[in-house]
Amino acid sequence: MLDNQPRGTIVIEDLEVGMLRYLQKQVTDQDIEMFAQVSTDRNPVHLDDDYARDTIFQGRIAHGMLTAGLISAVIGEQLPGHGTVYLGQTLKFMAPVRPGDMVRAEVQVEAIDHSRRRVTLATRCLVGDTVVLKGEAVVLAPSRKFD
Repeated sequence: MLDNQPRGTIVIEDLEVGMLRYLQKQVTDQDIEMFAQVSTDRNPVHLDDDYARDTIFQGRIAHGMLTAGLISAVIGEQLPGHGTVYLGQTLKFMAPVRPGDMVRAEVQVEAIDHSRRRVTLATRCLVGDTVVLKGEAVVLAPSRKFD
């Protein structure tokens, strides 16, 4: 299940501090398996119930970077959107995401440097009211001047 806001582009000239966009996605066993195949990260904490039960997580968890990828989707599809270039991202993993969890990935404009087309974005992912990931991204935003 995927719930998100309209996709497209918000050019830097139309961005405002405080703007927020998000998507919501339920993380499935298939998502975890596909991410393991693409990334080649087959850590059994993600894929093996018996192994994961004996870890600090007491069960399987999704890859942290799978969760972080949802932030990338918001940035690349919604805020600023198509034409955005990632320059950097910090991430702090706060809590595990488990198969079946509904993750809400949020991106909010913190600062805009019009002269350099740089936008600083607060990023976070939640499961319910629990922040599972937080960080900050810096991107090169699309501009009307370069269409």
